[in-house]
Amino acid sequence: MTDLFPAPAPVPPMAEALRPRSLDEFVGQEHLLGPGKPLRLAFVSGKPHSMILWGPPGVGKTTLARLMADAFDAQFIALSAVFSGVKDIKDAVRRAEEALATSGKRTILFVDEVHRFNKAQQDAFLPFVERGLLTFVGATTENPSFEVIGALLSRTTVYVLKSLSEAELGELFDRAAREALPGLTFDARARGRVIGFADGDARRLLNLLELIHTAAAQSGTSKIDGDWVQNAAARNLRRFDKGGDSFYDQISALHKSVRGSSPDASLYWLVRMLDGGADPLYVGRRMVRMAVEDIGLADPRALRVALDACETYERLGSPEGELALAEAALYLACAAKSNAVYEAYNRARSFVSEDASRPVPAHLRNAPTKFMKELGYGRDYRYAHDEPDAYAEGENYFPEGMPDVKWYEPTDRGLEDKIREKMKELRRRDDTPRKK
Repeated sequence: MTDLFPAPAPVPPMAEALRPRSLDEFVGQEHLLGPGKPLRLAFVSGKPHSMILWGPPGVGKTTLARLMADAFDAQFIALSAVFSGVKDIKDAVRRAEEALATSGKRTILFVDEVHRFNKAQQDAFLPFVERGLLTFVGATTENPSFEVIGALLSRTTVYVLKSLSEAELGELFDRAAREALPGLTFDARARGRVIGFADGDARRLLNLLELIHTAAAQSGTSKIDGDWVQNAAARNLRRFDKGGDSFYDQISALHKSVRGSSPDASLYWLVRMLDGGADPLYVGRRMVRMAVEDIGLADPRALRVALDACETYERLGSPEGELALAEAALYLACAAKSNAVYEAYNRARSFVSEDASRPVPAHLRNAPTKFMKELGYGRDYRYAHDEPDAYAEGENYFPEGMPDVKWYEPTDRGLEDKIREKMKELRRRDDTPRKK
């Protein structure tokens, strides 16, 4: 029976209602869509090509794919790798064949989060992309070099999309306020806070404005200031995918800031990661690695400082324990730098991995039994503490036939400067003929 009073059509979310309907309405990605830029040229040419759009959430990947379909008068089919399987891919291929046969229309197949498809699922696209039946447009927040199979990468062009700037978010804010928020006025501080909370994500900005609109209607408010935004919108964490590129990019930035002896930058990236939801102990463990890799024996205290910071955090938790991590980051950044330990270990490891298993020299072997002593184990071993300065000049501790290696080369920075001078003196004594 037909309902005499059908339910009204659902009101689309603001992010959908304000989705650009033409390229001129699109905000951001000027490096791809500006005059003479590659995606702009693709639109102008009328010749679609398969591509992968790589960038953070909320920068327009889905919108660009839809605009391509409109510009090229092509059928648009969207799949999500989260919910779709090979059956859905086959169904998309069938629809593409039907569209081509009945109306001569090409098909743009948009695959959101393509990095979530496994190898077999990605392989399923190849013959149809190769034939030109489908124009494949994949969207991913992950580095396609690692997440997309080589065969599919070779058949697509990768475009890197960027987070929206404050100016671009401001443009989007003004449009939303004008077209979708009648009766609401925002002061400069409120506008700035909304843009800051959006963190480069257009969808987040529009969702936040929609939340504010709803809250304002419920409270009868028409004037929005900065404090109202702060109180009305429970603050979301900054955009931060613990398994994605943003995570690894930020830990890389922290590591390089420490290595580059920039305490303020080190503190900035530490706080960014903690603010974004990174496990503080993971960050602590990475700083332990930095203490060994980039400081080493130039300042051996750095390792203890990093370990103490981890232990302090384990005892205190957040937020108190985070101060210990901040102290460690600042200490590591200010410490003398040396990668001599790191380089020495890698050289030794490389040598051992390619070398034969050389036997331990007899004089270095332990001889706990009479039989072992009769075999010569431990014979002629010189106990260093019985020698002048507790150093056995000229003694050899390597297997026979070993080349003359100098893997550890102390720098002239920090404590290693003293180590370097000491090693230089010991080598001089080794080269001096020993008095019998």
